[in-house]
Amino acid sequence: MALQLVQVNFKARDDAALGRFWADALGWGVSSEGPGVTNVEPVGFDWPDPTAVCVDVVTVPDPETVRYRTHLELATTSEAHQVELVARLKDLGATPVDMGQGDVPWTVLADPEGNVFRVLEPRPIYQDTGPIAAVVVDCADPRAMVRFWGEAIGWTVHEVTDDHARLRSAKGVGPYLEFRRASGENTVWHRAHLDVLPYPGDDQAAEVARLRALGATDADVGQGDVSWKCLADPEGNEFCVLGRG
Repeated sequence: MALQLVQVNFKARDDAALGRFWADALGWGVSSEGPGVTNVEPVGFDWPDPTAVCVDVVTVPDPETVRYRTHLELATTSEAHQVELVARLKDLGATPVDMGQGDVPWTVLADPEGNVFRVLEPRPIYQDTGPIAAVVVDCADPRAMVRFWGEAIGWTVHEVTDDHARLRSAKGVGPYLEFRRASGENTVWHRAHLDVLPYPGDDQAAEVARLRALGATDADVGQGDVSWKCLADPEGNEFCVLGRG
């Protein structure tokens, strides 16, 4: 049993505007499953598929109160591509962010609603990931997190140290899921979390029970009576187990 990592969910003041920014940033298309929700995925994409982790943008009354530790890092293929992409993202409404990073080869930006992300310099490991190089989660213990998430979604472990851990789909496609050590006082909080989905034929309730056995706990984010289940991983990062209905 395992789950599919299918999307990163952003909370927003304006889902349509933020969804359009990320669609233009990634070169993807937009759709909507209903009011207040904008789906961003590759054009012609047959969701779900490990070749891409999509973006789901949901309008909430007060997104500033949402505190997650997940952000996106974008891939580039050359120094010229990085320069062009950063310039294009600024034209779309992104703004530079000074996090005290100093002289580094990557560029730190914030989207129009203030979500911080990175545009990476070209790195061989990310040349075949698509526009999203990695979905990154700040944490206290990368080794413990990679154990939990590796079991949860069945992805292959590519690197584990005390400071950094990296997973990727067992099919060797799509972006990486990475866990990076960050002290609590230095963690930048975001408004994005992970959404996972049972495989066809697997039972949502059984998967939720399996996650609890791995160390997940129930989470109440005011979701009410909904088809998905909100849980928190061993470090308290909330995520959702979607239904297949």
